[in-house]
Amino acid sequence: MAQATTFDAKSVTVTVGNVYLTGFGESMVEAEKAENNYEVKVGAQGDTMRTKVNNPTGTISVTLLATSPQVAYMDKLAVSGTLVPVTIINAGPPRESITVTEAFVVKPAARSYGNEADDREYEIQCMDMTFN
Repeated sequence: MAQATTFDAKSVTVTVGNVYLTGFGESMVEAEKAENNYEVKVGAQGDTMRTKVNNPTGTISVTLLATSPQVAYMDKLAVSGTLVPVTIINAGPPRESITVTEAFVVKPAARSYGNEADDREYEIQCMDMTFN
């Protein structure tokens, strides 16, 4: 019989420039490498070759509530273009982490105002993303 596990969003922490982010929207955070780790080429006679792709870049999307205390901080990073470290840790289960030593916030989050407060979504371009 399979054993059930429980995911707890409170087990996930995100730091940007050594500042802990709080006040996440429902989506919280998503990380993705820019390219596959390997590519395969097939020749005319069916011979195959695997090539290691050495592209360490990737993208992190962070969704904060409009009232998050770190919205102003993230907007400031976007305007300045400052390179910062980023860490995402899921204390688990499953235990996972993503580390980046140099990243920058691409642009300030889009803003809209209406009868409901919208989330603020930030795209972070990562220069050297490592999945652990």
